[in-house]
Amino acid sequence: MKCLLGVLNFRMKECWVDGNDPRLVLARRLRTLREEHWPGMKITQPQLARALGGSRPLSVPLISSWESETNPKIPPLNRLNAYAALFATPRSFTDPEPRLISPTDMSEDERQNADMLLSELLKLRSDAKRAQAAGLDPAPRDPWHFADGKPITVVCAQWPSEMLEEIPYTKENDPDYIELLTYSDLDSLVMSYGHLRAANPTSRVEYFRSGLLPRGRNATHLVSLGGIDWNQVTSDLMERLKMPVRQIADWETDDGQFFEVDGESGKKQYRPVLQNVDGRKVLREDVALFAQAVSPFNRETTVTICSGMYGRGTYGVVRALTDPEFRIRNSRYLESRFKNSLPYCMLTRVQVANNEIIIPDWTDASSRLFEWSGSVDAR
Repeated sequence: MKCLLGVLNFRMKECWVDGNDPRLVLARRLRTLREEHWPGMKITQPQLARALGGSRPLSVPLISSWESETNPKIPPLNRLNAYAALFATPRSFTDPEPRLISPTDMSEDERQNADMLLSELLKLRSDAKRAQAAGLDPAPRDPWHFADGKPITVVCAQWPSEMLEEIPYTKENDPDYIELLTYSDLDSLVMSYGHLRAANPTSRVEYFRSGLLPRGRNATHLVSLGGIDWNQVTSDLMERLKMPVRQIADWETDDGQFFEVDGESGKKQYRPVLQNVDGRKVLREDVALFAQAVSPFNRETTVTICSGMYGRGTYGVVRALTDPEFRIRNSRYLESRFKNSLPYCMLTRVQVANNEIIIPDWTDASSRLFEWSGSVDAR
């Protein structure tokens, strides 16, 4: 049963992460087996190399190549047989060193586990081989995957008090109090949190309101959602990172909401587009920022900013790197444009049609308003 639950859990993650590249799906499955298959047992790559190789241990770089996030190699069939046998039973890991147990020494349940795992791995391998034969490009690095396994903190703003008064179940003494209703940018929080959990299965991922960020959380990988007006973390990061982009959010002045950039030809402003429809303002196009940098609080972690002038802009940037249809091409564009070096940022259009955002396609130059890279700090 535990083996079956492990398979189902992985399948759920697979749907979120990299279903477009079967080679990466196989690589992540092998890593998940090693790190998560049996609760409380995290097998190192050297231990796995010795267990799979027996009297002739495999090399650690070979194991690493099978789990690679950037250019995964496809294991031969006999190695997948060994994987299935090794992870079919926790008895493989009761000795100081993991060891392969012969099928003749397994129980009926253990043999069924091995058969099920082998069937799954062979299917993944077959898919990966077809992708290899078709010459598909390897999946790009996910900007929201952090290989170091460090904790990740997602930060949103809280609704202003006058707005909270209009939202039911947001008073802490209410029997039906719902804390999440106090968060702004809730669409962006749900979508980013789910993707971050799937892309970083060994990391602790937590979310907080910016005004209630616990001490020390800014030293983790930090993802800040929403603009400078309500999210103090975004405002602080924009000041500290010294990027050539500023967000101006003067809501008391007509046309006082825009991003301003320092370009080669001087300062330029980018504003959202609103139209009057039946006497009310309707958002037709937002402007949003996506930025990543080495954290100013801890140089071993990163900060990520997703900030629109309106909530739909923030949501559009989040969807650009989490939506199954767009995230691969957008991640590939970021990788080719910025070479995985930090810091960098992009201003993008987020169009709205029929009250629904149009997810930005960054391979389309018309969706990109401004790009910048510091090209000093490398990830």
